[in-house]
Amino acid sequence: MNRICWDTMLFIYLLEANPAFSKRVETLHNDILRRGDRLCASVFTIGEALTGPRKRNDTAGIKGIKEFFDSDEVELLPLNADAADRYSMIRAGSRISQADAINLATAAAAGVDLFVTNDRALYRLSIPGIRFMMDLDGKVY
Repeated sequence: MNRICWDTMLFIYLLEANPAFSKRVETLHNDILRRGDRLCASVFTIGEALTGPRKRNDTAGIKGIKEFFDSDEVELLPLNADAADRYSMIRAGSRISQADAINLATAAAAGVDLFVTNDRALYRLSIPGIRFMMDLDGKVY
């Protein structure tokens, strides 16, 4: 079983049915489930995913996101002391956002096998603790 971590945007694409990306993300999600791999996300991802529906006062969207992350489908990775240390290294060595650094740091601290993102600034990084990075088209870095 592989542990596969997604960046926040992939969850948002899936949960909000983004017209440009949701089909590709749904396919990735179904492949993960079919293979018996484990989908992971930083606990921080929940807050990021809830932000859009909260701004729109979308109570159904908020409920759906909470139910998805409360399910057994996603392993939530904690922001612990090891992740905080890795966060500082990522932020010191790159120009990526705080949110992206938190997601990468929690994935690295958990030792995930694959981190999937649609952000080329992220999938081109080499992060100790993450075996492989992959873009949304399936290219592994």
